[in-house]
Amino acid sequence: MSNNVYDVAYGLEKAVRESDDFKNLQHLYKEVFADESTKRMFENFRNIQLELQQKQMTGQEISQEEVEQAQQTVALVQQNPSIAKLMEAEQRMSMMVNELNKIIMKPLEELYSAENQN
Repeated sequence: MSNNVYDVAYGLEKAVRESDDFKNLQHLYKEVFADESTKRMFENFRNIQLELQQKQMTGQEISQEEVEQAQQTVALVQQNPSIAKLMEAEQRMSMMVNELNKIIMKPLEELYSAENQN
């Protein structure tokens, strides 16, 4: 594997770290974690989210009660302006990472689609 590919990857990491979206996300995390009650609310939300994702990934059934609890928690955290801004910033970063992944994976997608046409 060429060192050039790794150099480019580290350059991309640096570009992400220096991006306005990442800097905004860092700032919003600090803001949320600076207030103890907001921090607890956010951590509770994250824990519920992780539990449901783990159940989903392992094929366990998610009860209606768990779905309702998650919906109530989402509604609650979205009423907190700091957490709502943080969630929006996380969504923007997620979209950036997805776009970067699409760009990086394009050569493989092209290769496999060309293989399937033969």
